[in-house]
Amino acid sequence: MPYNYIISPRASNIINSFYRNVAEKYKHTYSFEQMCKNLREAYIGAYQIENGLLRRNPTIPRWKGKGYMANTNKWYYLYTINNNTISIIDVCHAQNMHESREKKIDRIVTEVLHRHFNI
Repeated sequence: MPYNYIISPRASNIINSFYRNVAEKYKHTYSFEQMCKNLREAYIGAYQIENGLLRRNPTIPRWKGKGYMANTNKWYYLYTINNNTISIIDVCHAQNMHESREKKIDRIVTEVLHRHFNI
């Protein structure tokens, strides 16, 4: 079944600003061509949802209960499906996912220390 895709302004703004920030930070080594290539790959990845990317339940707490999650090697996409329309609601770059995991691990360690050792 062919799908129609809608990318929310929020999702596209996150993708665009991520690569704009990379270009600003690495202006002497990150070319305009590389930025365009990265942007193209991020949007092409969005169109692979339900057509090559696995449907998963969200692992990001703020995404729980809001739809499904799919990921490429660089981007995680939060989306819903209504009939034949896939709406991409939010995105998160993979390097930010790792930061989220680290924060979660810190919270779990703190919780265990408090619970078992009253620290």
